[in-house]
Amino acid sequence: MLQFITHRTERYDEIAGTRAVLAGGCRWVQLRMKEASDEEYLRVGGEVARLCRAAGAVFLLDDRVHLVRALGADGVHLGKHDMPVDEARRLLGAGYRIGATANTFADIERAAALGADYIGLGPYRFTETKRNLSPVLGLEGYRTIAAQCRAAGIALPTVAIGGIEAADVAALLAAGVDGIALSGALLRADDPAAETQKITTIINRNRQ
Repeated sequence: MLQFITHRTERYDEIAGTRAVLAGGCRWVQLRMKEASDEEYLRVGGEVARLCRAAGAVFLLDDRVHLVRALGADGVHLGKHDMPVDEARRLLGAGYRIGATANTFADIERAAALGADYIGLGPYRFTETKRNLSPVLGLEGYRTIAAQCRAAGIALPTVAIGGIEAADVAALLAAGVDGIALSGALLRADDPAAETQKITTIINRNRQ
């Protein structure tokens, strides 16, 4: 799976970026607007939600559990310093997807115990789109954590995130992740829709 995490650039705001990656075949969008007010988040999120519904794409919010129902989102992604997974589950119920950020196997163990549906694992390398970055994992970090999850019987889907480019995707999938989360690599491309289509093809080819 390919997950797009919105990020505002000089060329694209969250809505235009979402429109482009959906046109390229992405079917999983996380709306990330850390500095926005709830009012702005609802305004932008309403249009992103409409685009996702029209494309049949999963639509998740970053952090803002209290806005999930208002926007008709499919769920929420929670960072390590956001609301705990079990509290979000209590507020939202069983019908919503809840993802959790992890940097270590211990983080994954904790998220699994609290009821997370999937893990955003990273960062793969340094990225400018995320503040307060955790230690980078590199390929070996993903291999090690995948082995630890297998040994512990933890089968939560993991999505690699953090500074990933198209050339990294096949190796990351071979290292044991189930999906790839991208932001800058898509939005910096000359044609984000075409880049999305290219990376989706790589993922599909390497997950068969």
